[in-house]
Amino acid sequence: MLKVGITGGIGSGKSTISKIFELLGIPVFYADDHAKKVMTEDPILMDAIKSTFGNEAYFDDGSLNRKYIAHIVFNDANQLAKLNAIVHPATFRAFDIWAAQIKTPSYILKEAALLFESNAHLMCDKTIMVYAPLQMRISRVIARDGITKAEVESRNSKQFDDELKLKMADYVINNDDTELVIPKILALHEHFLTLAQAQ
Repeated sequence: MLKVGITGGIGSGKSTISKIFELLGIPVFYADDHAKKVMTEDPILMDAIKSTFGNEAYFDDGSLNRKYIAHIVFNDANQLAKLNAIVHPATFRAFDIWAAQIKTPSYILKEAALLFESNAHLMCDKTIMVYAPLQMRISRVIARDGITKAEVESRNSKQFDDELKLKMADYVINNDDTELVIPKILALHEHFLTLAQAQ
């Protein structure tokens, strides 16, 4: 089974494009959603978070104290790196378990904001970068999430810059309103089906 990673900067439209692949019948693993799940379901990870950040990281009912964690890691790159270093492996485990349950003979997608930053691309056979210019992405996120430009820029700063990701990716989907994305997605879909059959 072919494993394809898909990423892009905040506001690039990677989730929307992933949903189009889903409409084509392709299973998609949304890494950020699974990362939130494993933080309250993976006992190894939960123990690691408590030992790193203290028992206050969780409420008595077992739910994550997100405000407490956010306060620690928000403006501290070292603390954020510590959190990522324990969450990413747990998300990798969740992906392996999820992929093992998929019975499709063709391919699957792993959608991840930090695909390259977390080295998750090493678990994939091919990678896609969804590209849109920074100012366009900022405008989209402000409109979508109702947050400030500074907050968008802060989130974006946690990711590799676009130039590096464009070099690392095997394929690029331009989502900058200059060309139609559906034909590109359909072409990649057929390409991946062919690659999967050749495995």
